[in-house]
Amino acid sequence: MNSPSMLDQLTMNPDDLYLEDSFSDQRAGHIRRLRPVTAQGEPDASRSTRYIGSTQIMTPAGALPLSFELDADSVGAAAEQFAAAAEKAIEEAMEELKRLQREAQSSIVVPGQGGPGQAGPGQGGLPGGGIKL
Repeated sequence: MNSPSMLDQLTMNPDDLYLEDSFSDQRAGHIRRLRPVTAQGEPDASRSTRYIGSTQIMTPAGALPLSFELDADSVGAAAEQFAAAAEKAIEEAMEELKRLQREAQSSIVVPGQGGPGQAGPGQGGLPGGGIKL
């Protein structure tokens, strides 16, 4: 864990700190308000407040957490944008899951079919083309 890349990832930037408030309707999800602060913990007016929405969807593999930026200037405005932003995040997550599933299916090597760098039946591979089930 002492590798430089791990230390770089774990190092906090004192010039990029935020004070976090959490809001929830205890139904659809949460909104995090991130207010910029200085290294001394004082408000930092040179940076803008950020709003981050989070929710989760249930999949056959369990709950999938989602986070998404809300382009708002108040908690109320962030709450109004929550549903549309969550829907977009869900669509993007589903597309990513489909892409990963396609990749996983294309990498499955079926015995007797050969695979990358493998010979199939009658091509110098294992007798009978490999494992037969």
